[in-house]
Amino acid sequence: MLIDAIVLAGGRSSRLGEVPKRDLRFEQHTLLEHAVAAVSFARATVVVGDVGTSMLAAAVLLTRESPPFAGPAAGIAAGIEALASAVPSTPSDYTMVIACDMPLAAAATGALHRALRSELPTDGLIAVDDQQRRQPLAALYNTASLTTTIAEHHQRHTLSNLSVFRLIDGLTLTPIAVPAGSTDDVDNWDDAARFGITKPEPHPNPESGENHDHVE
Repeated sequence: MLIDAIVLAGGRSSRLGEVPKRDLRFEQHTLLEHAVAAVSFARATVVVGDVGTSMLAAAVLLTRESPPFAGPAAGIAAGIEALASAVPSTPSDYTMVIACDMPLAAAATGALHRALRSELPTDGLIAVDDQQRRQPLAALYNTASLTTTIAEHHQRHTLSNLSVFRLIDGLTLTPIAVPAGSTDDVDNWDDAARFGITKPEPHPNPESGENHDHVE
């Protein structure tokens, strides 16, 4: 069973004052590092976003949604394209999609990965939290099914700013209960505080001698 992974690390982080979510540190590592580690079982992993190569292990692929900031559905499409180009001769059976802003995502991806061993769903598995909310950015999709629905939206020119729920609307996904808190994300500084994440310290500007927040 071949599994590839897409880590979404784009977005403007507007509710964080444009401080990139991927750079926030949780338990000595960035959220991006946690997300990539959460899909370590994948054959190939692509990070979608404006991320420098120095932030990634050499084996991790990097791409960007088109146009930039076109939303997570466009990011998933870019990730699928990058993976298909990287390993064109042997497509994966399933593709794990994970957002980089869930500090405890490894517990969710682990539950999804284990569930796949016991059942073969029609179009994939989707994480469901303890409040019975589905999380499409913590899901394991049948690669062929996901590729088909992306192609349909490409043809209709409806991928840009499309919600992920709209993207997967026609897919039959098996709900998988995941550990409480494993799909909780960081959207604002209150969310960050619940995880013990604090705002990065301003970096000194060597030319002016002043301090400025690090933003994208």
